[in-house]
Amino acid sequence: MARSLSLALFCKVVDNFGDIGICWRLARQLQQEHGIAVTLWVDDLRSFQRICPEVDINAELQRVADVTVRHWRDQEGAFSANDIADIVIEFFGVDIPPGYIAAMAECDPRPVWLNLEGLSAEGWVEGCHALPSPHPRLPLRKYFFFPGFTSKTGGLLHESSLEEQRRQFQSDRAVMAAFLGQFGVTPAEMTSLKVSLFCYPYAPVPALFNTWQGSDTAITCLVPEGVAAEEVRAFLGEDAKPGAARTRDALTVRVLPFVAQPDYDKLLWACDLNFVRGEDSFVRAQWAGKPFIWHIYPQDKNLHHVKLRAFLDRYAADMESLAALSLSWNGAAPDGMVERGGWSVLWTKFQADMPKIASACADWREQVLANGDLATNLMRFVASLRSATR
Repeated sequence: MARSLSLALFCKVVDNFGDIGICWRLARQLQQEHGIAVTLWVDDLRSFQRICPEVDINAELQRVADVTVRHWRDQEGAFSANDIADIVIEFFGVDIPPGYIAAMAECDPRPVWLNLEGLSAEGWVEGCHALPSPHPRLPLRKYFFFPGFTSKTGGLLHESSLEEQRRQFQSDRAVMAAFLGQFGVTPAEMTSLKVSLFCYPYAPVPALFNTWQGSDTAITCLVPEGVAAEEVRAFLGEDAKPGAARTRDALTVRVLPFVAQPDYDKLLWACDLNFVRGEDSFVRAQWAGKPFIWHIYPQDKNLHHVKLRAFLDRYAADMESLAALSLSWNGAAPDGMVERGGWSVLWTKFQADMPKIASACADWREQVLANGDLATNLMRFVASLRSATR
């Protein structure tokens, strides 16, 4: 029997949970669905543990869900060709240890080396996807692999069983009620507009809370511990610990514990509207098929606003209220947009359009699914490179 291919995935945690969230999903899928022996190198085990409680933050080397996890402490270390995986992936341009790269050059055959880039809907991505980059000194070639929203990119992370899991969960109201009930959500709150809130600290949460308090519809906002901590504490009048809750007028805010990835998917599936941030939860919200608002990770010179608009041009071209709320949530709205009507008007228009937006979300999910999933597309690309060097 031929041995399994081995893969090393290098991840440095920049966005608290987003980077490791993506890499952990990819590592598990490659192992479970493609039979790859994966080693995940990660620098921040504490953040990793927040989304995967099985992780031992003190272990240098451990096995979690059949994936080998190594604590990536520094750029030091001597490596030999025997230490090198068949496939080497650096996530989002991280610098892997120089000694590891030097050992890669000694391998025969040399490993397939990929830079898995961040997700963007910008048009230039299609032209850069799968392009090679020769190493300036060593006989190595690195390829840029871009996730994306079209057939000319690598697609999005999506496990083969995800659609069936979602359908089963969303078709059983008792199961959904039991899931939310463990976080204190009452039967009455099950009939309210349920919103999950995951955002960066600078999001205009107070404006949204004030608007929701005056809503004609009861709203239940579910916030993971540590998210918008100051704003949630101010609303509650107490520490924002898991289990804390308060109702003011039409708005109830509940603090949830930080849950593992499978339960976060269920939270997105159970809510009517999801506010998500970064890349990992952004992708999972699309698979949920529910209306969502994306809080994009900030970049210098407001380059993240360019990326946001590129996505909205593809996703929300015919949904003005969704685009307006998204831009305002990210501080990217044209001058005067918020001042002209305030958050109340933005929210009122968006809420009125939610049934239409929900239908468009489901159509978008099917459209993106047609491009294939990232892990499968990545392995097909790796196979093509390996066969070309034989």
